[in-house]
Amino acid sequence: MTSVVTDNPAAERYELEIDGQTVFARYRRDGANLAIRHVEAPPALRGSGAASQLMDAIMQIARRDHLTVTPLCSYAAWWLQRHPEYRDLVA
Repeated sequence: MTSVVTDNPAAERYELEIDGQTVFARYRRDGANLAIRHVEAPPALRGSGAASQLMDAIMQIARRDHLTVTPLCSYAAWWLQRHPEYRDLVA
């Protein structure tokens, strides 16, 4: 899988392209807080770990940029519960 995540601020989403398909996470920025509103993978990529790869990259970006993260979508909340290494970033 490709591991390059891009920020598309005009669409307020992070994107990860894999085999010509885009996994994305819609977000809202408020100062130093990143609220993850929705994570979606195309049907062909569901179950492949693509959304998890995207979430991991977003959390690395948040750590690098000194952001807190608020998981508003159920997938983001579920993923963060399973990745205690990022709990310090959760607002």
